[in-house]
Amino acid sequence: MEQFKYYAPTKILFGKNTEAEVGKLCKTQGASKVLVHFGGSSAKKSGLLDRVCGALQEAGLHYVTLGGVVPNPRLSKVYEGIEICRREKVDFILAVGGGSVIDTCKAIAHGAANPETDLWEFWKKRAVLTRSMPVGVVLTIPAAGSEMSDSAVLTNAESGEKRGLNTDLNRPVFAILDPVLAATLPNHQVACGVSDILMHTLDRYFNPVTDNALTDELAEALLRVVLEYGPAAVRDAHDETAMSEIMWAGSLSHNGLTGLGGRKDFATHQLGHALSEKFDVYHGDSLTAVWSSWARSVMDADPARFARFARNVWHVEEADDTAAALAGIAKQEAFFQSIGMPVRLGELSCGKQDEAGLADLASRCSYGKTRTIGTFRVLDYEKILAIYRRANEA
Repeated sequence: MEQFKYYAPTKILFGKNTEAEVGKLCKTQGASKVLVHFGGSSAKKSGLLDRVCGALQEAGLHYVTLGGVVPNPRLSKVYEGIEICRREKVDFILAVGGGSVIDTCKAIAHGAANPETDLWEFWKKRAVLTRSMPVGVVLTIPAAGSEMSDSAVLTNAESGEKRGLNTDLNRPVFAILDPVLAATLPNHQVACGVSDILMHTLDRYFNPVTDNALTDELAEALLRVVLEYGPAAVRDAHDETAMSEIMWAGSLSHNGLTGLGGRKDFATHQLGHALSEKFDVYHGDSLTAVWSSWARSVMDADPARFARFARNVWHVEEADDTAAALAGIAKQEAFFQSIGMPVRLGELSCGKQDEAGLADLASRCSYGKTRTIGTFRVLDYEKILAIYRRANEA
């Protein structure tokens, strides 16, 4: 186990009707005027937005609203939110939605608190973030884990770039988790969420540190629970038992817990980001389309690690490590297929790519051949390209 620091300050309220507490929670944080940011029309149609705004009014708080977020959230929407905060003298930001809404709110908070700096400078690592505004969350989509994470990802449509920012200033002060709020989600959106939750832990689990017993056990337990309850949640988002397990797993999968003492790999996420940057595909789809190709490409760096995953998570009984490792990868790939997720590039909306297209993806992922990704096996441009080629095969 390596040295680590752990900071997870987000207060969690879990269970039915906990959104009724949102006004009190905002007031506890010193809020006087709240920007309520939500996604599409579902928050309005379901009555959730009215209930949230009503709770704010009951607590004596003023509020303004901002809707309209798309998957792979856009920088342009963030600028819109920053301007509202400045004009309306907002001092608290409330996200009502999933990862795209939450990440947008985090970015709005940073921009509003730093009017002298263009927000994108923080995401490009050309400026250091030292202050922000508080953000709270009413979660409606279990997937990204952004409700407890130090991460936020944005897409700059003008430059065609998708970038992430990790800082403790990204961590919300509270998150309300009511599994009933996810009951109206389409099946594929739940499947994308289940896949993202799995990947947040898989991208931590597969790392070079092997003497990390407790963290590894926590990661394996979370993976087993999501694999058990994920299909039921995909089949029926009204299954409260399954959705409860998935929603809580989503928060724990990305708050750092399942990777403490190790070194995050996140190569699959970087490979996926290039796909969603270029083709605007769903984040979950971009991950599953490349994971098994990544796994088969890097497995020989430590077959025993993949064998442990196969035995402890998938109950594979193969004695030989290589055989067990390959069996575990195959089972994970089959799981993604069973819940309707793509496992090859040709299954994405962008379709199979020609060699020039693959080279462009590898260039995007490696930032024009200027960086490597991953820790389980460090991947440069050529290795990244080889994985995309593998994922492009039928």
